[in-house]
Amino acid sequence: MVRIQIIAIAASLLFLFYIARLIVKGKLREEYSFVWIASTFILILFSFWRNGLEVIAHLLGVFEAPNLVFTGAIFSILIYLLHLSVVVSKLHSQNKQLAQEIAMLKEKVEKK
Repeated sequence: MVRIQIIAIAASLLFLFYIARLIVKGKLREEYSFVWIASTFILILFSFWRNGLEVIAHLLGVFEAPNLVFTGAIFSILIYLLHLSVVVSKLHSQNKQLAQEIAMLKEKVEKK
């Protein structure tokens, strides 16, 4: 095994441990940790299988393997941003509804 492989595997495993620690402490919700855990497992896979990226790029018809990495990363980021936009929109409407309910309750309390 080449030194860079060992470093990549060790870094990926440390990152996986850090993600697990954030979940246990309640700083990262389980629904959001899936993306990070999946990304870490992909890094570990390609750390062990050095030719894997070239093989997959060849199977998909991509001429250069780094192009596949950039395309996959951009696509993943766009999907994740869309998901976060949906979550923020939902939280915004819930926040607005709560503010309206608090205003109505405050008005009731002041009238009494």
